[in-house]
Amino acid sequence: MYCINCGIELSPGQAICPICKTKVCHPDFPADQALATYPARPFQSEEYNRRGLMFVLTVIWTLLTFLPVGLEWMLFRDIGWSGFVSGGMGLAYLLFFLPAWFKNPNPVIFVPSGFAAVGLYLLYINLASGGSWFMSFALPVTGFLMLIVTTICALLRYLRRGRLYIIGGGLIALGFFSVYLEFFIYYTFETISFVFWSLFPLVAFVLLGMMLITVAIVKPFKESLRKYFYM
Repeated sequence: MYCINCGIELSPGQAICPICKTKVCHPDFPADQALATYPARPFQSEEYNRRGLMFVLTVIWTLLTFLPVGLEWMLFRDIGWSGFVSGGMGLAYLLFFLPAWFKNPNPVIFVPSGFAAVGLYLLYINLASGGSWFMSFALPVTGFLMLIVTTICALLRYLRRGRLYIIGGGLIALGFFSVYLEFFIYYTFETISFVFWSLFPLVAFVLLGMMLITVAIVKPFKESLRKYFYM
């Protein structure tokens, strides 16, 4: 026997669906038949189970994050390699586990927050290793990439139409980002020669982006692709 509203399988004798609270109407029993023969059990929602799992994973991940720092401090009274390990694990939690706490995480919030966390981690590596490449390389590269990805996510989330235009434009922007990246590599690390490898991803991304924009402009072609790929 199944609920006529949500379709869940019901136990024999249940009078009310435990999920949607719809009254069960069985054609073989009178309407005034007694209530369920089995004791009712509280139903745990998917949201409750997900948050419980995330709490357990957070506790375990927190212990594993601080474990390398604690071990190195106890053994050597110093924080060296363990800082990179713990920082990487903390960054992984912010990027992958923190958004899972929310049922519908907003990428417009979490994408720039993730890039900011990556930037802070790179800053820590720069300071801990005595480098001087953060301001001239890591900051402009992560900042520009954050601007591109955040803009794409915002447009896809808040605009109902023109997704092919948005994705195509984003691919073209990523193509030019490869040239931007190679320039800052050459500018910061002068020992690396400027070999123009960025032209290959530039051409590939621009062609792919223009193809998507062309598909969006030519409606008959767009409709044929939609029918062919069941989109």
